[in-house]
Amino acid sequence: MSLDPQVKKILIEAEALGLPAYQDLSPTEARKQMLDLAPPVEPLLTVNRVENRSIPGPDGEIPLRLYYPAGDPPFATLAYFHGGGWVIGDLDTHHAFCHALAKKSGCLVVSVDYRLAPEHPYPAAVEDAYAATKWVFDNAVAIQADPDRFAVCGDSAGGHLAAVVSMMARDRKGPRIDLQILIYPITDCNFNTPSYKENKEGYMLTRDLMKWFWNLFLEDESQADDPYASPLRADNLSDLPQALIITAEYDPLRDEGEAYGKRLQEAGVKATLSRYPGMIHAFIRMTARLDKASDALDEIAGTLKDVLKIGGNRQ
Repeated sequence: MSLDPQVKKILIEAEALGLPAYQDLSPTEARKQMLDLAPPVEPLLTVNRVENRSIPGPDGEIPLRLYYPAGDPPFATLAYFHGGGWVIGDLDTHHAFCHALAKKSGCLVVSVDYRLAPEHPYPAAVEDAYAATKWVFDNAVAIQADPDRFAVCGDSAGGHLAAVVSMMARDRKGPRIDLQILIYPITDCNFNTPSYKENKEGYMLTRDLMKWFWNLFLEDESQADDPYASPLRADNLSDLPQALIITAEYDPLRDEGEAYGKRLQEAGVKATLSRYPGMIHAFIRMTARLDKASDALDEIAGTLKDVLKIGGNRQ
């Protein structure tokens, strides 16, 4: 279908701001610009209890932010990894979305502030994401989490991390993950798919920006073949958690996300692919502006409730 009218309005407003492209900035400047553009917390999609803490990581402390839903513990739990091409983004850029996710789903959402490139190139983000996931699972009682109802989720680069953490948990014999939710995930270092060609510019995330992200993330091009860098290239995708994969029609990453979902299905994994027509990359965080973002949030929350058996009205 054609570009959604609500998206058109957002793109016109963004162009009018005249901001530089992220790839024309330094990583530090790009991080500030993303934070400045982060959506505010929506009053109706806010939980009452948020806690910050730090945990030991592979190379220093990893900050976490915990969003507690209403209801009685122990809570079904979701480890969340923010987007931003492994270079930009943090706990604050995705603060509003994590509030909304906890509120709508009834999950305890644990947002992970993994190390960013280029200061910390691959595999730093991957190892932090896995370490944080394992810590949440192993310390479930201390944070009022239920280790028997556990999921991972992320958007864009965070979707990549959620997919890879699921693979690492299988390969390293734990933790046990019930569900992976991949929101327009990066799954392959390949800029020649039809969706890259169709949507290479004009829809916020561009082909040039993705090349910039990958160039900063990997220290060597040969690392792109590592299945923990490009999970779509993995030989074995069997024995992985059930998956929900959200994609957007006007997104360069559309095809690789859907290809990954089909590979999961071929490997015998239960995987649902849900493409949102007329949408662009990063639409999920625009629930205040886009009706389909609210629909996608409802789909994610509904899947979490069904798979993790979250009963009652926790909203």
